[in-house]
Amino acid sequence: MEEAASFFLKIAVVEPNRERALLIVDGLRAAGNFDISVIGDVTGLARKIGELNPDVVLIDLEDPNRDILEGLTLASTPMERPVAIFVDHSDDDLTRSAIEAGVSAYVVAGLQKDRIKPVLDAAIARFQLFSRIRKELDATKAALAERKLIDRAKGVLMTARGLSEEDAYALLRKTAMDQGKKISEVASALVTAAELLK
Repeated sequence: MEEAASFFLKIAVVEPNRERALLIVDGLRAAGNFDISVIGDVTGLARKIGELNPDVVLIDLEDPNRDILEGLTLASTPMERPVAIFVDHSDDDLTRSAIEAGVSAYVVAGLQKDRIKPVLDAAIARFQLFSRIRKELDATKAALAERKLIDRAKGVLMTARGLSEEDAYALLRKTAMDQGKKISEVASALVTAAELLK
């Protein structure tokens, strides 16, 4: 979703009020070439969004409630797609619930035709930023888990064969190269075998 205006986005607009829905659709059409679907009934919102599988969800609610936010959470986890919500009024709890539901942009008293595109761009940019951060965090967690596994395997080798830490690591690396595997795969097999032999 690199630049919203430069390619064809599939957008789901959730708006029970027909006039307000038309305002959003007109604002989007004026801003670019989008595939726009309007959801007028919020009953079964998760299922409807799931069926449409849009790139972005824009929700306009005069009076937002927790049921709608819960449906949104089921339909659009923060990892799936950017979500922007326009509300006429809000409170701290509702704002917090919206953020926890994975909303990328939460705009109070902001539904104006000329603001729709900038809010859409901001929601996509924020979603991309958090998506990148999540991926980096996942990669860091995986690397840490891999490091811990290798340390355990070195410990097994040091105990079983009386090796130094450096020699244990060298043996793991050589075995991995000989078998055409990653060191973490060899370490995992060794730790599993050691646990079975206890």
